[in-house]
Amino acid sequence: MKLIMAIIKPFKLDEVREALTPLGVQGLTVTEVKGFGRQKGQTEIYRGAEYQVSFLPKLKIEVVVPDELADPVVEAIAAAAKTGKIGDGKIFVVDVERALRIRTGETDSAAL
Repeated sequence: MKLIMAIIKPFKLDEVREALTPLGVQGLTVTEVKGFGRQKGQTEIYRGAEYQVSFLPKLKIEVVVPDELADPVVEAIAAAAKTGKIGDGKIFVVDVERALRIRTGETDSAAL
């Protein structure tokens, strides 16, 4: 099993979810996060005063899938989240040793 973590622009969430549904992804976790990469933040004006925003709002999507679905899921997220501009985000893939569904006690792939 693989844990796929993607950091994306917030307005791309629906497109990413719609891209994952046909692949059989049945659930994902979304967290509002802030961060910066090459963008290094941005300058904004609020009530006439200019200030630097160091951390930009992003969404972190986490989904655990069987090994054979990892590559298609990564490709689907990348295609759906891409704008072609700086700040599109990153995708990380990590091995998952074990999973357990608390309600039923199912483990590993059955728990997904």
